Amino acid sequence: MARQISFLEEQKQEIYISTKELKSIKKLSVISLFSGCGGMDLGFRGGFDFLNNSYEKNPYDIVFASDIKQKACDTYTHNFKHNSYCIDIRDLDYSLLPKTADIIIGGFPCQDFSLAGKRKGLSSERGKLYLEMKKIIEYVRPIAFVAENVDGIRKSNLPLELSPLEIIVEDFKNIGYKVKYKVLNAADYGVPQNRVRVIIIGIRQDINKTIKYPSPTHGADKTYNHITSKSAIDDLWFKLGSLDVKNHTQKDFSRAKFYPGKKMQGNMKIKANSPSPTIRAEHHGNIEGHYRSLCDKEPDNVLNWRRLSVRECARLQSFPDDFEWDCSASEAYKQIGNAVPPVMAWHIARALYNSLNN
Repeated sequence: MARQISFLEEQKQEIYISTKELKSIKKLSVISLFSGCGGMDLGFRGGFDFLNNSYEKNPYDIVFASDIKQKACDTYTHNFKHNSYCIDIRDLDYSLLPKTADIIIGGFPCQDFSLAGKRKGLSSERGKLYLEMKKIIEYVRPIAFVAENVDGIRKSNLPLELSPLEIIVEDFKNIGYKVKYKVLNAADYGVPQNRVRVIIIGIRQDINKTIKYPSPTHGADKTYNHITSKSAIDDLWFKLGSLDVKNHTQKDFSRAKFYPGKKMQGNMKIKANSPSPTIRAEHHGNIEGHYRSLCDKEPDNVLNWRRLSVRECARLQSFPDDFEWDCSASEAYKQIGNAVPPVMAWHIARALYNSLNN
């Protein structure tokens, strides 16, 4: 018990910082691992609009990106206009990496830590992939790194076990980094979705800088209220099938049935007046239903429900409307559900930049 208290107490020393202004404009180079379709990368790069807000460009250059999934790499390359290497990180030839880089970012696979999954954790090959990120950090020796994962990473299967998070933090510390973590909810940063994630930040010990996290901007006692599902996607309801909206055609939403009275994954509507629940990658077609109904006279009749479209999910994840998926709806759902919300990543990127330049 003493060990657990010590670990938790250490995290309370974290400091929040405003992301409104940057202290410097010197560009930092970034290696992106487990890049997926590029949610975290877009946040670090900046220069996009979302819900009538502009998220200005950040002083980061993405100099390398990679992922194991070819379709995700295709989406990344299409939107970023530069290549994402499709390769298993365990087979990555380090000669492909830039000789130097300032930052390494990546959301290593989370399914084995998720509370909704089988909880194999670090016992599975996929659960150990953070070690590949560690090896690359050790090889490149960046100034700092950012890693993202699900909240379930904090919990162990047995009461006296070290949690996966404790093991991972210690492993990163042992290669010469000051390491902290913080549990952030994307909704607190202007994302219309309750998405709780562990954000691990490491700064190289010799840099002697304090790790700071972005100050929440949205919530009951903040500058802005949380953004609701309705304010994020209501306009799209009337545009289904419009050629003016990408990934919002009759082919871009799941036709999986709803089942009256049954409690099962996705067998529900999202709520209009609060942020949406977490957009999942592995929903097998059972993505949640829109809060509206196809028949206003019988809104509770599941035969009149429609599941969220790809574009609606992208909005709820804070992707800008000009980001597009040239793939099947089922594949697009997975990529969106696996992504880090770009708006939250933007705040993390700016807080890290100010931490390093303060």
